[in-house]
Amino acid sequence: MPADSSPGLAGETPARSVGRRPRSAATQQPRASVTSAVEVRRSTRRSRTVSAYREGDRTIVLIPARMSEAEEQRWVGVMLDKLAAQESKRVIGDSELSERAERLSGQYLGGRARPASVRWVTNQNTRWGSCTPAEGSIRLSHRLQGMPEYVLDYVLLHELAHLLVPGHGPRFWRLLETYPRTERARGYLEGVVAADRLPHLPAAREE
Repeated sequence: MPADSSPGLAGETPARSVGRRPRSAATQQPRASVTSAVEVRRSTRRSRTVSAYREGDRTIVLIPARMSEAEEQRWVGVMLDKLAAQESKRVIGDSELSERAERLSGQYLGGRARPASVRWVTNQNTRWGSCTPAEGSIRLSHRLQGMPEYVLDYVLLHELAHLLVPGHGPRFWRLLETYPRTERARGYLEGVVAADRLPHLPAAREE
């Protein structure tokens, strides 16, 4: 089936096993439900396809109006994964990851955060990244691979900041305020979390 022409589109995917739930005429009209950076738009014009595209800082997912809530969550996750894969075809290796961390530390943390090692791991399913200050080691979940670079940079900075401040108090979040895309990156990750597909974010900043 041909893909939509919208910019950043993940393409149309046949939506199989779409549940049929009785709805009134009013609820059959196209509607939009918004969760953080992901907006789901239901339409009666769609019967078997799901598509997604970027619109500024938001991700728009188009689904059939008759789709159940459980199917909606599953398809949002599927389409987010497809978009992420399209946006970053090349996987950054550990050596490049270390170079990236060094550059980010110099640019946003005055070069004070100096990790001994930075690498990808495949056994982190409950968090985006982790840091062991005593060892100076940073590990990032392989689930971040394929996501936009500004999101990867945010997670790297998050862990670099933990080399300087262990907790998530005001001092920690002040360090991240120097990165101009902090809120945008958090919104992206929160949108992915909303689809119940990836690990949860740390608690929101506390003053």
